Amino acid sequence: MHHSAPSSFLFSRYLSSVSGLASKRVYFLLSAFLLLLAPHLRAQEVPPTGKNVYVDPAGVLRWEGSRQEVALFGVNYTTPFAYSYRAHKKVGVKPELAIDQDVYHLARLGVNAFRVHVWDVEITDTLGNLLANEHLRLLDYLIQRLKERRIKIILTPIAYWGNGYPEPDTAMTGFSSIYPKGKAYNTPRAIKAQENYLGQFLNHRNQYTGQLNREDPDIIAYEVCNEPHYRQPEAEVTAFVQRMVQAMRATGYRKPIFYNIAESPAVSNAILSSPVDGFTFQWYPSGLVNGHTLRGNPLPFVDQYPIPYQQDARFRKKPHLVYEFESGDILNPVMYPAMARSFRAAGFQWATQFAYDPMALAYANTEYQTHYLNLAYTPAKAISLLIAGKVFRQVQRSQPLPSYPADTAFTGFRLSYRNGLSELNSPEEFYYTSTTTTAPRKPAALRHVVGTGSSPVATYGGTGAYFLDRVAAGVWRLELMPDANLVRDPFATTSLRQPVTRIDWNTQPLRLTLPGLGSNYTVRGINEGNSFQGVASNGAIGLTPGVYLLTAPGKTTTVYSAQTKLGNIALGEYVAPAPSAQPAQVVHAPQVQIMAGRPVTISATVLGASATDSVHLIAQHFYGQTRRLPMRRATLTTAEAVVPADLLYPGLLRYWVVVQHNGHNTTFPGSFAGSPRDWDYAPKEHWEAPIVTASAPLPLFRASQDQQLVEAGGISGGGWADYVTTASGQLALRLVQAPAAATASPTTANTPIAYLRAYFGDRLAARSVDAASFKEIVIRGRRSAGAGSVQLVLTTKDAVAYVAPLELGPEIQEIRVPISAFKLGAQVLLPRAYPGFLPLMFQAAGPAALPITQAEVLQVLLSPGASQSSQEHPSLDIESISFQ
Repeated sequence: MHHSAPSSFLFSRYLSSVSGLASKRVYFLLSAFLLLLAPHLRAQEVPPTGKNVYVDPAGVLRWEGSRQEVALFGVNYTTPFAYSYRAHKKVGVKPELAIDQDVYHLARLGVNAFRVHVWDVEITDTLGNLLANEHLRLLDYLIQRLKERRIKIILTPIAYWGNGYPEPDTAMTGFSSIYPKGKAYNTPRAIKAQENYLGQFLNHRNQYTGQLNREDPDIIAYEVCNEPHYRQPEAEVTAFVQRMVQAMRATGYRKPIFYNIAESPAVSNAILSSPVDGFTFQWYPSGLVNGHTLRGNPLPFVDQYPIPYQQDARFRKKPHLVYEFESGDILNPVMYPAMARSFRAAGFQWATQFAYDPMALAYANTEYQTHYLNLAYTPAKAISLLIAGKVFRQVQRSQPLPSYPADTAFTGFRLSYRNGLSELNSPEEFYYTSTTTTAPRKPAALRHVVGTGSSPVATYGGTGAYFLDRVAAGVWRLELMPDANLVRDPFATTSLRQPVTRIDWNTQPLRLTLPGLGSNYTVRGINEGNSFQGVASNGAIGLTPGVYLLTAPGKTTTVYSAQTKLGNIALGEYVAPAPSAQPAQVVHAPQVQIMAGRPVTISATVLGASATDSVHLIAQHFYGQTRRLPMRRATLTTAEAVVPADLLYPGLLRYWVVVQHNGHNTTFPGSFAGSPRDWDYAPKEHWEAPIVTASAPLPLFRASQDQQLVEAGGISGGGWADYVTTASGQLALRLVQAPAAATASPTTANTPIAYLRAYFGDRLAARSVDAASFKEIVIRGRRSAGAGSVQLVLTTKDAVAYVAPLELGPEIQEIRVPISAFKLGAQVLLPRAYPGFLPLMFQAAGPAALPITQAEVLQVLLSPGASQSSQEHPSLDIESISFQ
């Protein structure tokens, strides 16, 4: 139950009626009462209109009037600036249209917070004068659109960034083009330019809203600058921060001012003692720009967010925000809700992901290669953001939470790494990121359903997201997004010339079981250009992407038009990308091994083929038998065939997928006309997999073939990774120990300085029948003189780690480590998280003996040597690692 508190107006009127000491006593008594009441003043689901925020005596950010806690969750978004602005021009999309479309999608995802570091380099001159140009106008336009959707805003006026990434910098006019971060805070001319700019930026009048930036109630706070880089002496930092705050306050601005404290911990004391009102942090738990999708259980990465300043009274008395966060290079849609839970446990009141991909660019994921989030192109991950916002607003601030895996089910939420599932199940809301068997908690009370895949409420054949919102008894609004399917790794090198996700507007089957709707409901298209009308049969109907009104028998929808409001959207609003202009495609990755003498299922994603097209598999034992096998299409976009055991004797399986349309064959890989069985089929492209016996080793890492599939490098500046050839000419991964003088931070014997991390869960699954028979790990490698100790770590799907030592000599040799040598222990959280104060190790409880069938990730950890000169480069070389 919510308790109401006295309004700030009545409170101030009452205080004005008393005087002196009596007034102070009343103030402190009432403040104490409000602090006792605070836990019951839960965050508002919808932020109030026209209300500013304030910091209460306990350091909590609250809304004026209601005094409820602020808890806002959302994204960064960059279309007005830098690469995003230029790329929209390249693809021929007006930035205003892009903003309209993307802000609508943000509203659908429940986003109520927006933050961006303003590219000052594009809207200022070298003296800090504000330039009334296209970038500033588009920021004004974006702010107006966000306000219309009741999305609150925090701006960081100074970015210090160039405007190029991922391209070279271009046409920069501002002070940041001549004063880099390391000099901007202690160079007098740079400081003066920043003071000048902050004053002008806060006094800028938005040409669309007519409001000054400093007075706009929807711009609830400012963060002075983005990720400043400071060093000793602290006095320079103290002086700079004071001058920036003074420049902002001199405009008449009275709302909170925040400052980054995570980026330069060496001078944190200066920030803690500064006159700012709060502190900002970021979180990149899996590092950034790994060059490919990270696989394996990522939930230990986000188990907690311990802040090193929690015991400092200067910190506790001020609110803290997360200006940027992301699960870099991870698509599994479980991370955002887990991060939101950990943020709330740490006491954060604001968190904004970096960065939401504009729809016009998301097909190629070029804006920031290591990030990928868009409702149309990453539907499951986008729904996980929607669920995370609910977590952030519903979990109480600073609420203690158990550690993983006990924290995967809490207050109506559930996370499952194994199922790629984030789920919210409350009486009125049922949201899920993939197919689930969970039943809604109270079906009759349901008002909102959002999902991908199927559930007891909706059985759907497509791959896009869908939204179901109850308009009235027996009347529902359905918003159906087009199919989205990955065709390339979105975290590898990207280009506007290379799509990573394909969009198809298919007619897909949908069966609904919604309270009060019935099984023969009528369906009417309501978005622009959608004239569909139909009646479901036994709850099922085939639909293309769009917005529909669903009506139970006997109900009417004549009172509802496309303009009728439903919350902060209109019933007929719809935004989706056009179909990808691509021919049919088949997406498939072959197994590393196929077991001999056992049938194997070959599965593929088939895109752009109609329901009437036939798909078949051509399977050939190298220079042996060839079979043509029909592929079963469970859905429009999936196909599979079983290769019989008699074709799978030890050797090499080569195969192709052939799509037949109107009597014409197209063969994949390569999309070539004809079939491999034609006498004149010349293309050499094919998929292949070795067929092995049960006694064959299972490769976990092969330096000659797996470079793009693993993570390797240094930790905290202590080392790095390279690939070299050994004396026999074989390629090996080299983990190198940095010279002592080059080490960026102190290390201990227990802290590894370089690592290899290799996911092998898919390889082991292909050998599941005989996986339990593996008895040892075999490593081919060498360790040079001076190199530290080496550990092997195997982690399971449940993130339980098992550790064994590895002893290698100075020459390439084969070492066998029994599976029984692995003992329950801790994994190292790699790639390394940022900021650097976050946990390095994680240990989960599990059985004493390694359950090898559940293993999925290998770590090889190199520790520093006992002694080392500044000239030495001790190393560990690894040619291969396998189960046998």
